[in-house]
Amino acid sequence: MIEVRNLHKQFGNKEVLRGVTMNVQNGETMVIIGRSGCGKSVMTKLIVGLLTPDKGEVRIDGKIVEDMTPKELAAMRQKIGLVFQGAALFDSLTVGENIGLALHEVYHMTNGEINKIVAEKLEMVGLPEIQHLKPSELSGGMRKRVGLARALATNPQYIFYDEPTTGLDPIMSDAIDSLISKLAIELKVTSIVITHDMQSVYKVADRVTMLEGGQVYFRGSIDQLRETPDPVVRNFVDRNSYHDGGIEIEIERFKVLEAQLRKEEELQQEKERREQRKKGGILGLTNKTNEP
Repeated sequence: MIEVRNLHKQFGNKEVLRGVTMNVQNGETMVIIGRSGCGKSVMTKLIVGLLTPDKGEVRIDGKIVEDMTPKELAAMRQKIGLVFQGAALFDSLTVGENIGLALHEVYHMTNGEINKIVAEKLEMVGLPEIQHLKPSELSGGMRKRVGLARALATNPQYIFYDEPTTGLDPIMSDAIDSLISKLAIELKVTSIVITHDMQSVYKVADRVTMLEGGQVYFRGSIDQLRETPDPVVRNFVDRNSYHDGGIEIEIERFKVLEAQLRKEEELQQEKERREQRKKGGILGLTNKTNEP
């Protein structure tokens, strides 16, 4: 179980998190949504101990992350699998070497043991027998699935997904969502998914937490998310951005800028036409002067 209590984090003068509290139950898939810059990724880094909170605490399996010794922190992180937004595969390594990296470096397994696990995890994500390929030979969707296979290689208790469907076409996004749901059921892992893709939210979430202004603005089930009349939530979920005053201001600013650029372009074109007419007049006068 992951417990986040009154979490605060500030960088310089910017308060990113302002008292976030959240529980993720064992076996649950919690999806975190919110605008860019609202603190989703910062909270994830605080949970795994990559950042230290200014105030508040994170508990994993009842233990406070900030109070862990380096050895305890390393052991805790071995329970967590991370699926990065861009897959974060090492281009110089094969698919098999990418998936088996932690097994070799951390668990010191034999090549035979590693190869068996690599084959098993690739089968699990629907990519059998591609161990020998390099990441450059894979499509975007295949790279995402290899990244997931790498996260699964150590049999984690928790999996964190960072924008798992970003950059994928709708069909591949749906396939990734189905895979996340399938693994949650079959492996009974506890998952945190950060996403802006509302189709993914509806397909994979048990519960949803929405961050706004560094705080938890909404938390509830998928049904509660669908039914809430709250305008801030509806604006994000339904993408009715024309209700957003800040976005309206930006749109108006771009309209003014576009008009200015168009006017400058017209003036430049008119200037060039005048210069062409002037050159034509001078050329005509020169020709007349040179006539016998």
